[in-house]
Amino acid sequence: MEIRLYNTLTNQVERFEPLTAGRVKMYSCGPTVYDFAHVGNFRSFLFADLLRRFLEASGLDVWHVMNITDVGHMTDDAVADGTGEDKMQVAARRLKEDKKSGKVDEGAVANPDDPYEVANYFMHAFLDDGRKLGLKVASEYPHRVPKATQFIPEMQQMIATLIARKHAYVGSDGVVYFSVESFPSYGQLSGNTLEALRVGAGGRIDIDNQSCKRHPADFMLWKPDPKHIMKWDSPWGAGYPGWHIECSTMSMRVLETDVLDIHTGGEDLIFPHHECEIAQSCGATGNELFSRFWMHARFLLVEGEKMSKRKGNFFTVRDILSGKATGTPVHPAVLRMELIKSHYRAHSNFTTKGLTDSANTVRRLTELGQRLRDACGGVPKKIDRADHPVTKAFMGALANDLNVSEAMAVVHAWISSPGEDPAEAYGVLLALDQVLGIWEIAANDCQARDPEGDIAASLCAMIDEARRARDFSAADAHRQRLIQLGYEVRSSSDGTSAKKKLA
Repeated sequence: MEIRLYNTLTNQVERFEPLTAGRVKMYSCGPTVYDFAHVGNFRSFLFADLLRRFLEASGLDVWHVMNITDVGHMTDDAVADGTGEDKMQVAARRLKEDKKSGKVDEGAVANPDDPYEVANYFMHAFLDDGRKLGLKVASEYPHRVPKATQFIPEMQQMIATLIARKHAYVGSDGVVYFSVESFPSYGQLSGNTLEALRVGAGGRIDIDNQSCKRHPADFMLWKPDPKHIMKWDSPWGAGYPGWHIECSTMSMRVLETDVLDIHTGGEDLIFPHHECEIAQSCGATGNELFSRFWMHARFLLVEGEKMSKRKGNFFTVRDILSGKATGTPVHPAVLRMELIKSHYRAHSNFTTKGLTDSANTVRRLTELGQRLRDACGGVPKKIDRADHPVTKAFMGALANDLNVSEAMAVVHAWISSPGEDPAEAYGVLLALDQVLGIWEIAANDCQARDPEGDIAASLCAMIDEARRARDFSAADAHRQRLIQLGYEVRSSSDGTSAKKKLA
């Protein structure tokens, strides 16, 4: 099966083959752990997870790394220099205020003034959210989830190499800058030109420190700052690394290669972050390429609008799962379905109706899976993905630049008519879900998350007993208790049954 993926670097769909036969080295820009991750973040993370799962189902060994940024990501990150405050410093201040006002648990972070503790708190919140949503790399911490603060010596080593190779210099302000004029290909990913960047490029250049630089677009590698909340000794003074150098260092060190097969992220990272990664990585290694494929997920809209705290449509994963955002708790399998069902290169619109549709899809898949598992005793027939008509069509759709809409059309058609052999159908379901990751959450997590099962059964019996006694107020009270526990309740001549809601 030929795999074809869109490459942002060349602006075209290309045939994908890993540099080393059978093995894919893939890096994804992960979260800056200064707050809880929002659904837009996870749209990008889950796109990478879907890509990874598809490549693994295609028979490839995927080494997937996703970083944790816990220093150096500044508030003005649209500027290559990353001016403003370190986001960890903002997080420490906000968390301290939230603890005083009771917005977070008193024991959440014992010392909000400690940026390491703040970062650790939000990192584990991200990992917890990721595991709930089936993000495979979240279960591989710390092996495949490096933290920037763990690689400061390696960053300093790369910066020293760039200085030695005349790609970097110390400015008159003491900051180490990368010289974009030393790298003729700068702008190849984003389409920016050095001349356009010289005159401001739409406000993306920090005007305040231009006298310290050789070119306005030169970006920071290391900034001496004894007052910074997190700092390390270096040949250029005690300070902290630039955001861009972190990913170059971590990706090459953890993946043990100078040239990646695939680098993913959100479209907002194309410039300046990924453009700068290419320049400094190639400058340090002398290679023409840093990553052979660059793949970017487009923005997630909410009810047709850009997410904004000011508009009140800015939702974290926890807001959605808990029901804070929608008024009704949403099962992780439903949220995963909603975030992966749109093509990664198209804007995705996060809506209440979309969640309802995703819940229906998950419910159909779950109910079918339970019937098939029971019918075959949980023993699936082994499926040859390349030969079985359902899995072949499903994988073929995804091989065309992750055409998930076409792949889901195959799934919906199959759910309606899964065939007569339950063992074969169950095998197909498991083969499909190796990529989708829905059944594994909906089936296993539903059981783990439903400790009230015995209570539900008792309440159903109490409803039936009250109905027989014509004590309808008591029956309604028991019914309301079940609904509060998140169950759908149905009464018939055969008795009352309760089913856990997925959304």
